[in-house]
Parts: sequence; structure tokens; C-alpha cells
Amino acid sequence: MKKGLVLEGGAMRGLFTAGILDVMMEAGIEFDGMIGVSAGAAFGCNYKSRQPGRAIRYNTRFAKDKRYCSLTSWWKTGDLYNADFGYHVIPTQYDIFDDKAFEENPMEFYAVCTDVETGKAVYKRLEKSDHLTYDWIRASASMPLASKVVELEGQKVLDGGVADSIPLEFFESIGYDRNIVILTQPDGYVKERNRLMPLMRISLRKYPKMIEAIDKRHLMYNRELVYVYNAETEGRAYVIRPEEKLPIGHISHNPEEMRHVYEIGRKSGERHLERIKKFLE
Repeated sequence: MKKGLVLEGGAMRGLFTAGILDVMMEAGIEFDGMIGVSAGAAFGCNYKSRQPGRAIRYNTRFAKDKRYCSLTSWWKTGDLYNADFGYHVIPTQYDIFDDKAFEENPMEFYAVCTDVETGKAVYKRLEKSDHLTYDWIRASASMPLASKVVELEGQKVLDGGVADSIPLEFFESIGYDRNIVILTQPDGYVKERNRLMPLMRISLRKYPKMIEAIDKRHLMYNRELVYVYNAETEGRAYVIRPEEKLPIGHISHNPEEMRHVYEIGRKSGERHLERIKKFLE
């Protein structure tokens, strides 16, 4: 039996996930592998480096710092979340990412991106903790319109959630047959077609396959919700969702709002903890 952890994205909703992850880390729960999409990858990497509290710590610390997330950064660099400051300066100077622990932890770690030229998912296994790995995580969380296309190892990529928002089926296909799935939308949520498609068509006009993937994302996402529900019903997956819509948007500059969502996640993790242990056993 291979135990997996599957993390949906959701930008700042990912702080709900971070709260659950910290509870599980503090309880010593280990997985054979983890796969994260967007914020799921950006915050989930701290599970492999065994650093509970890190995601909420640096997000609240730099919530109002224009170097981290701002229109100024977007205007100057093409990225709302500053690529260099957020993914290279913070983890190496301000809130140190434990590269050694990341590499020594045997848990497999995958970040999901979308290839803008094909519109297909890229499942990148990350083993070393270095500049390139930080950039793959950044790419997974690089939202269309809010970020420029990221070029890595011969591929042009953006937000993994466009092609595979909840990669449970992929993780099962590579042998993970007992999975904890953390979602950031409540039960009953149905995704609707992207209202910003006219802007997407202009911004990504060089990449018709990516435009097509974004236009059909809601259909893919809703199919994946059905897949997750069936896996949960059949006992292959244990799913944790927020009980109601999380009180935060894709972007937040409010540390208290961030802490509130994180605490919702922690309380959810504490409620589910014993059932998680039992499921994994």
C-alpha cells in the first residue's frame, strides 16, 4: 500500500490546507508521496522539508510588502507575486527553506503545471531543493493573467490547476492507492466557466491550446470532483473539505484574514486527525 497526499490549489485558500498540513506534521504522519497543484505545491513543499508553521509565517509577514505581491510587481515584472523575491529571496534569506531536510525526506514530491503549448498537465517530480525546484513550484502557482509564462527545461508552463486541478486519478495511476485529498472548496461546489475568457484570449493569444484548456477548465474540474467523490465513497480516498466557503479571495494583504483561514484549517485537521490515522493504517 502506497500512502499519498493530494493537494488542490486555490491561491490564498491554500492557507486552509496549510493549517491541516501543520496538524498532520505535528502528529508525525508520514506519506510515501505528495502531489500539489498551485498553492498546494507552494505550501505543500513544507511538508517534505518538515517545517510546520512556515507557510502562514511568511505569508503574514510579507502580506503588505510590495516586494511580495503587488500591482507594482505585476507592472514591473509581469508577475503579481514577485518571482525572485517570493521564490528565491524569502526562502534563502528571510524564512529559510530547509533544503537538507527536503532532500533527505524519502517522500516523493510532485508539482503539477500546465504546458501552455499543449494545454496538457506536466507532473514534475522534484527531488533536489535548488533554484530550479523553486521555479517549478513557482510555475505551478503562476496564474494566467497574474503571471508571465515560465520557461523551464525546454517547456513553457503556467498554473497546474488549468489542466489538472485535483490530480487524484494521476496519483492512483502511478501506484498511490491510499490517498488523503485536501480540497479548498466546500461540498456541493460547482465550478463555472471563467468569466475572464476575453482577457485570457488576448493575453495568451500565442497559445491556442492553453486558451482551450482554460475555456474548458470548469468541465474538467467538475468531472474531477465526481472522481474524488467516487474514490471517497469506495474507500480509496479520505477527503477533507472546508465546511463552508472560505472567507478569503485569491489574493489577500490582510494578515488577520490569512490567520483566520489558517486556523479554520487547523481546526479541521484536528477534527479529522484520528480518522486520518485510522484510514492510513
